[in-house]
Amino acid sequence: MKTAFRQVALATTPEAEAAVGELMHAVFGIAPSVFTHPELRAPVLSVYLDEKNSITESQRQTIAEGMARIEDCGLAIGDWKLEVKRLRREDWVDSWKRHFQPIRIGGKGKKLLVRPSWRKDKAAPGQAVVVLDPGLSFGTGQHATTKFCLRQLVTQRRSGAQSLFDVGTGSGILAIAGVKLGYRPVKAIDYDSEAIRVARANAKRNRVTQHLEPNVGDVTKLSPRARVKYDVVCANLYYDLLTANAHRLIARVKPEGVLVLAGILDKQFAEVQVAVEGQGMVLKKTTRQGEWRSGVFG
Repeated sequence: MKTAFRQVALATTPEAEAAVGELMHAVFGIAPSVFTHPELRAPVLSVYLDEKNSITESQRQTIAEGMARIEDCGLAIGDWKLEVKRLRREDWVDSWKRHFQPIRIGGKGKKLLVRPSWRKDKAAPGQAVVVLDPGLSFGTGQHATTKFCLRQLVTQRRSGAQSLFDVGTGSGILAIAGVKLGYRPVKAIDYDSEAIRVARANAKRNRVTQHLEPNVGDVTKLSPRARVKYDVVCANLYYDLLTANAHRLIARVKPEGVLVLAGILDKQFAEVQVAVEGQGMVLKKTTRQGEWRSGVFG
């Protein structure tokens, strides 16, 4: 018997993507996956429910009220519509196979290759390979912010020992890539226990469990003083978490280390920059892709 589930999808605008993601997570208890339509350039956020768990009228009402609040805050939400579709798991997998293409990071693509298990692309000499299949709720590196972080892991890598702290690891893609690139030790946390389950499964698939065990952890609960510091601290989080917890993240960066921040809309970046530079760090590099801006501080 073929398994099936329900896709609950909501299309919105790039500037409202983070807020809508928080809303859907709060309503369904699942971090939504995000797919940006290549023609409309509109992000579609989706959660996937077991077929037995149909969306309730109460949940629909909560979504509608939440979208109204987001709009009242001044964010354009677009002509949003909540769509519920019954999907066979096989249909979902086939869709991801069309959209999830291998990612090559580094000079002429020779440093890092991220690919799904169904692709057999061969690694170039000296190229680190991460095999990552999409989970129902967590990303695969296709998003601009994740690609920025991957590029920085490659760019910042030097010969010799370097350590990495991945805050908000999600699928574990950054932490796993860090291990494959030679970072030691590598620590990864996420406040979502389901994300940690997925990240651990991906770590096992990539045979890096000897060097990586993702754990549940909340950036807001980190001590403002850190005994252990890292050469690279990477946080791909909502901008309000970054601004409110900049001091906690900076406390974990070595004196000559860097802080890589992503998940920030272009118009929100100045606020994040002020928060980080107010703690004594300086913006070293920033890149904008579409509506998103990411930065490296040192």
